[in-house]
Amino acid sequence: MAGHHDEFIKLEGKIFTRSFFVMLTLVVIGFFFIGVRYVKGIGAVSNMSDGYPWGIWIAYDVATGTAIACGGYAVAILIYIRNNWKFHPLIRSALLTSLFGYGLAGFSVVVDLGRYWNSYGFFIPSRWQINSAMFEVALCVMTYTLVLIIEFLPAVLWSLENSKGVTLRKVADWLHPRLTPDEARLASGLEWVRSSAAWLRPRLDKVLVFFIVLGITLPTMHQSSLGSLLLIAATKLHPLWHTGFLPLLFLINCIYIGYSIVILESIISSNAFKREIELNELSGLSRIIPWLTVIWLSVRVGDLAYRGQLGAAIKLDFYSCFFLLEFLLVAGGSIILFSSRMRRSPRWLFITAAMIILGGGLYRFNVYLIGFNPGQGWHYFPSIAELMITVGVIALELLGYQVLVKLFPVLPNPKHAGSGHKTADNSHHAGTHEEILPAAVHVGK
Repeated sequence: MAGHHDEFIKLEGKIFTRSFFVMLTLVVIGFFFIGVRYVKGIGAVSNMSDGYPWGIWIAYDVATGTAIACGGYAVAILIYIRNNWKFHPLIRSALLTSLFGYGLAGFSVVVDLGRYWNSYGFFIPSRWQINSAMFEVALCVMTYTLVLIIEFLPAVLWSLENSKGVTLRKVADWLHPRLTPDEARLASGLEWVRSSAAWLRPRLDKVLVFFIVLGITLPTMHQSSLGSLLLIAATKLHPLWHTGFLPLLFLINCIYIGYSIVILESIISSNAFKREIELNELSGLSRIIPWLTVIWLSVRVGDLAYRGQLGAAIKLDFYSCFFLLEFLLVAGGSIILFSSRMRRSPRWLFITAAMIILGGGLYRFNVYLIGFNPGQGWHYFPSIAELMITVGVIALELLGYQVLVKLFPVLPNPKHAGSGHKTADNSHHAGTHEEILPAAVHVGK
C-alpha cells in the first residue's frame, strides 16, 4: 500500500507564516504591474524596443529560469536512465521546483507577447510553423509543464486518498455558516474524493512510464532549441557567445545547473524548515557536476580557440569581463567539487552550487541580453516595473513551493528505511542506497 510514498513526508507547520506574507506582498506588487501592462500596453511598464524585443522576462524567466527548473529533468536522467535509485527521495521536490519554473516561464511569455490576443493561434495546427525553433520551444515548454503536473499528481492523489479532511473542515468552519455544507454532506463529499483518488492512483501508475519518457525527451529538445534561437543572430551576438555549438552548450548547461539547483534548494529548505540535510544524495550529485562542466568548458574554450577568439576573451573590455566572470564562477565551483572532502561539507556544497548556478545562469544572460548588440542607437536596461514583475514571478514560485510542501508529501522522509540523512560525523555509513531497487517504475510515487 505504501509503495514509494513512505520515502516522502509532508512538512508540518503553519502555512501563513511571516515569509508567506512577505512573498505574497511581492507577488501582489508584481501582478499590479502586470495589470498595468495589460491596461496601458507593454510600453507602459517595459524599456523594450524594436532593437531589444526581448528583455529580462525572456533572458531570465524563460532562458535562465527553465535551466534552473531542470532539476527534475537532471535527477530523472540519473534515476530512470542510469538506474541510480538512491536519488529517488529527491525527485518530488525537484519535480515541484521544475513545475513552478516551467509554468511561470510560460506565463512570462504570455506577459511578454505584444499582441497577446492572437495567442490562441498557437492552438490551431493550421497556423503552426513547424520549421521554427521558437515554435518548438513553445510547444515543448507547454507540453513539459503538463507532463510535470501529471508526474506530480501521485503525491496529490496519495494525500487525497489518506485525507481526514482536517484542513477542509477548518476552512468550512472559517466560512460563513450559510456557505458551509452540513456535516453529513461534508463527510459524503470527502468519502467520494478519497474513493476517486484510490481508483485513479493505481491506474495512473500504470501509464507513468510514458510520461517519464516524455519528461526526459522534451527538455532535451527545447533546451538545445533555446540555444538554436540565437544562431540566426550572427551579426548581433558577440563572437564570444555566437557559435554553432550553442544548442549543445545550452543542453549541457541546463543539466549541470539542474543538479546544482537540487543541491541548493535542498540545503536552503533543510535550513529553513529545520530538517536534516540529505548529505549522501547531495554529495553524490555534486560528484557528477564537475565532469559535466569540464566537458562544457572544454567545448567553450576549444570553440573560441578554433574561431580565433581567445584574444577577445582576455581583452578585459565590457564583453570580456562578463565572459571571464561566467567562466571563473563555473570553473571555480567545479574545481572545489573535485575534492571529496568538500563534497561532504554542506557549506561548500552550498557555495559551489551557488557559484555554478550564477556562472551558468550568467552564460544564458550573456547570450540573450548582455552579448546581444542590435546596433548603434539601441540601448536597454530593465525598468523598475519589469524588475518587479520578475521579482513577483520568483516570489510566486517560492510561495507556491512553501505552501505545497506543507500540503503534500514532497520532502525526503528522514525516517525511511533507506533514507540517506546523514550528518558529516557519521558519513562513513554511506553507500547503502544502491540496495534500494524499485518494484516498478515510479515518478511522483
